[in-house]
Amino acid sequence: MCNRAERGDTQKVLNLFKAKRGARFNEGPLQIHPAQPGIVIRVENGERVLEQMTWGFPLIQKSKKTGKPLKPKPVNNARFDKLHTYFWKWAAEKPENRCLIPTARYCEACGEPGCMTETWLSVKDQPIFAWAGLWANSDEWGSVFTGVMTDNAPDLIDIHDRSPVIIDPEDWDFWLTAPLEELYRFDRPYPADRLRVEHTTTPWFQRKAAPIEGPTLL
Repeated sequence: MCNRAERGDTQKVLNLFKAKRGARFNEGPLQIHPAQPGIVIRVENGERVLEQMTWGFPLIQKSKKTGKPLKPKPVNNARFDKLHTYFWKWAAEKPENRCLIPTARYCEACGEPGCMTETWLSVKDQPIFAWAGLWANSDEWGSVFTGVMTDNAPDLIDIHDRSPVIIDPEDWDFWLTAPLEELYRFDRPYPADRLRVEHTTTPWFQRKAAPIEGPTLL
């Protein structure tokens, strides 16, 4: 599951997606984490717009002890094979609630528990690629988005068994407009030979990093 990524440079994203800045946009950090700001491309009045939203649909839970609401948990990834379920279908089946997440690279934790390090993945021929997403307006965090996940390529299973659904440029409009039942052709591993894998010695958990919400995958 992906819960750390880098978005593309704003002006490069605008040029690449032929988009304009939307009403909900403020320049934010390039590295994004769940429950923090990220950017998406969505369609409004027939035009692509770039907007800033919070990464993760809020999952409302109650304390088993007190019955009182707990702080919402960000559901930052949506499994493709779960898009037909109640939690996701209301958004997934509406083209207006789909988006593309401009991404330069994404990160996975590799190694033994307690000493995991960052491994970054990117698309070789696309300095900024489109990660399939869903977005919505929430009472808790305003506009929010989540990234859709699928099975990873067999050659990359040692990194993680799932990976982002990467949409190539010729299919951007299809993701944003087609009926849900026609989108399942994207529920397949992205070819491993088209991805660049960068193993690092950077610890996954860094002492000086700002605390972030734990990721959730539904």
